[in-house]
Amino acid sequence: MTGGGDDELKLLGMWASPFVLRVKLALSFKGLSYEYIEEDLSNKSDLLLSSNPLHKKVPVLIHNGKPVCESQIIVQYVDEVFSSTSPALLSADPYERSMALFWAAFIDDKFLVSWLQAGWGKTDEEKAEGLKQTFAAIETLEAAFKECSKGKPFFGGDSVGYLDIALGGLIAFLHAAEARHGIKLFDTTRSPLLAVWQQRFGSLDETKAVLPDIHRLVEYARTREAEAEAAAAAASN
Repeated sequence: MTGGGDDELKLLGMWASPFVLRVKLALSFKGLSYEYIEEDLSNKSDLLLSSNPLHKKVPVLIHNGKPVCESQIIVQYVDEVFSSTSPALLSADPYERSMALFWAAFIDDKFLVSWLQAGWGKTDEEKAEGLKQTFAAIETLEAAFKECSKGKPFFGGDSVGYLDIALGGLIAFLHAAEARHGIKLFDTTRSPLLAVWQQRFGSLDETKAVLPDIHRLVEYARTREAEAEAAAAAASN
């Protein structure tokens, strides 16, 4: 196992979670071996409940028996514990590091939140506002990529970094959304840098090794949507 023979890594996850995918990407780029344990979130295991008693959510990385929770924290942890293994996901420079953490928070708090509203809003108005805010967030991320990459291929520069993984965890879901709704969020007109980045990041061997099947993801999303509609209909009766 890369990173030392004494390291035992287990990942508790769910195949369709973008947050779990972030951790898989970090482990993949670091070349680390781990045991993956798929969780049934409707019947959570005792291991998950004891490892993350506060939120009871995946992902959880268990390193030598000690659990680490929350995708962005796990990625930081992996980078720090396995710092001798390339690539370094976070810069040693305090300012660049703080910028990466700032934009990763923006991805979750602004881009992802508005995108979820666009897909799962209760009314057409809510969904339309969510889509509007999503495109505003993408415009901001396009500028962030230009600033962070400094003309190089990735947010991390010449190699994949923390921000690439934070956003890269979502690219399978971008493809699924395009397949379902015909909406290409990162396009060559509105966000040309991100469009090229998405293609480049998605073509890497380390990425392809862990990306979920898009057709399976589309079917999963359709099933979830049908379940939500049925629950809403039952609640209104």
